[in-house]
Amino acid sequence: MTDAATGLDLYLPLHGGRSVREIEAGLRALVADGRLPVGTRLPASRVLASDLGVARNTVGEVYARLAAEGWLQTRVGAGTWVAAVPGSDPSRAPGAQHPAPLDLRGGLVDASDFPHAAWSTHVRRALAESPSAAFGYPDPIGVPALRGSLASYVARTRGAVADPGAVMIGSGFGDLLALLARTLRARGARRMAVEEYGHERHRRIIEAAGLEVVPVHVDDEGADASHLARLDVGGILLTPAHQFPTGVPLSAARRRAVVEWARSCGGVVLEDDYDGEFRYDRRSVGALQALAPDVVVYLGSASKALAPSVGLAWGVIPAALRDDVSRQREVSGGTPSGLHQHALARFIDAFEYDRAVRRRRARFRTRRELLGALLAERAPQLHIEGLSAGLQCLVGLPDESVEARVVARASERGVAVDGLAAFRAARSRGGAPTARPTPAGVVVGYGALPPSRVETGLDALVAAIAEG
Repeated sequence: MTDAATGLDLYLPLHGGRSVREIEAGLRALVADGRLPVGTRLPASRVLASDLGVARNTVGEVYARLAAEGWLQTRVGAGTWVAAVPGSDPSRAPGAQHPAPLDLRGGLVDASDFPHAAWSTHVRRALAESPSAAFGYPDPIGVPALRGSLASYVARTRGAVADPGAVMIGSGFGDLLALLARTLRARGARRMAVEEYGHERHRRIIEAAGLEVVPVHVDDEGADASHLARLDVGGILLTPAHQFPTGVPLSAARRRAVVEWARSCGGVVLEDDYDGEFRYDRRSVGALQALAPDVVVYLGSASKALAPSVGLAWGVIPAALRDDVSRQREVSGGTPSGLHQHALARFIDAFEYDRAVRRRRARFRTRRELLGALLAERAPQLHIEGLSAGLQCLVGLPDESVEARVVARASERGVAVDGLAAFRAARSRGGAPTARPTPAGVVVGYGALPPSRVETGLDALVAAIAEG
C-alpha cells in the first residue's frame, strides 16, 4: 500500500470512549448519512488507530465487523472502501439522484469478485515483458498472442473449431456485432433474423447498420428456424447454448436446420455464446460453431467471466467472411487496447480465466438454487424454466397481467426486475407467423447483486411474486 493510501485523514466524531462498539457506531453513522459515500477509501487500520489513540486490533475488528455486514469492502494489501449502505435509502445521500434498487435485471454481473491481484500481475508482466513494438498501433484484427490464446481456449472449453488466423478481437460484443452487421449489409443483405426475445440494444445495433430486424419464434426448443428460407434474411443472431432470456437451449434438430439453411441460402449464423461457460447441472452445451465453422461466427466476451470494463470480446470468423470483416474494422476507426489484449493473453495462458469462470459458476449456481428454494417454499405453483445455467432465469407466470403486477410490486419493494415482455421484439412485416399464446414471466438476474444483498434481494422478489 502506498503512503498516500495509508495516510488518509478521517474525521470520526466520537462521544464517550474509544471502544470497538463506539468506533463501529461512529463509522456506520458516517456511511449511513452519506458523509462517507460509497467508494470512499478509508485510512489503513494502523493509521486510524494512531489517530484515535487505540490499538490497531481495535480498528481491525471494527473494519471486519462492518465488512461482514456489507458496509465496507476490504482486500488484503489493497485497502478498505465503503461498499454499501445496507437497508438505507441512498437517495438521501448528498448528491444522490435516484435510489439504488436491489438489481435483479438479467445479464448483469457483480464485479466485486474481480481478480484484482491476478489481473494486476499480468498487466505488469505485459508492461515488463512485451517488446517495444507491442506498444505501437495494434493489429486491427487483434494482437497475435491473444488470438492464439483464445483459439486454444474456445476449442478446449466450448468445443469450437478455431485457429489464430480465424480469431478477431473487438472492444465488446456490440462492437463485433456492428462490424458483422455492416459486413452483411455491404454483401447485399437487407434483413437479419433475431430471436423474438433478446437484447433491445442488439436489435438497435443491427438496425443502425442498415438491416431490418426480423424476429423468429422461440419455444422450448429454442429459435424456430423452419421459416428462415422464406424470410429473405442474410443472417440470424442466436444464443444457442442458453437462449437469452428464456433459458432454453437450441435443440439438436434446430441446430441442424439452421446450418442447412445457411449453407443452402448463403446465410450467416451469428452465435452469441454470452454465458455458455455457466452450466450448473451437467456439462455445458457445446458451441454451435463446431457443427459448421464455414457458416457460423462464434462470438464471446470477457464481460461475464471478468468484467465489462475489461473491454474485450472475440469472434471466430469463417474464412469466406474474414477479408470483408477486416475491411469493416479498418474503416471503423478504432481497435481495442493492445495492452489489455496482451494482459488477457497472459491471464488465459496462466489458467486464471478458468479459475475466474469456476468461481463465478459456483456463486451463480448457489444463487439460482436459493431462488428455487424460496419459490418452492412461498410460491410452489411456480417454477424456474429453462436450463440450470447462466446469469439469469425465467420464472413463468400465468399471463401478462400478472407479470406487470409482479414487476410493479417488486419495484415497490426496491427490487429492479424485468418482465419477459421487456425483451420481446416488435414483429416486422413478413416475419415468421405464429398463432401461439404469448408467454409471461419475470427474468431474474442473480449475477448483479453483491454477496451481502443476494438473500435480501431474492427474498423481496419472491414476496412480490407470491403476491402476484
